[in-house]
Amino acid sequence: MPPPPALVRAATIQLAAGLAGQVVALRRRHAYDVPFMTGSPEHVGRDSWWFGTAISAPSYMLGSQAWAVLRLLRDPADDRARQALRLLGTGMVGGYLSERLCRHRLTAAGFDPVETPIVALGFGGSVAMAVLARRQLRP
Repeated sequence: MPPPPALVRAATIQLAAGLAGQVVALRRRHAYDVPFMTGSPEHVGRDSWWFGTAISAPSYMLGSQAWAVLRLLRDPADDRARQALRLLGTGMVGGYLSERLCRHRLTAAGFDPVETPIVALGFGGSVAMAVLARRQLRP
């Protein structure tokens, strides 16, 4: 069996980072904190479903991403799955950049041995998803 395409690899890495981010944020009670909206540590579990956490996308986005990856594994020519990954990746880039803790974790002063790699892989994976999916969509 040939290796999966770059888009599938990037989306899988990003998905793993998102799931790890969910677990770490739930354990450490890191609620989302974006401009004009802030969650509370008491409700981080509930908020993770619809708003995400400080270091991961909302659960419905991660579920949609898993769906798209599975579709591409079955049919590498599935444009609907590619389009979903492009939209999710583009949205996640904005999410990582707007999230206060993510920006902090990507600085030298904000380094955390657990959270910084999760944020870096998640952000890099979302950029790769958006770019690779855009390049592979048929006109």
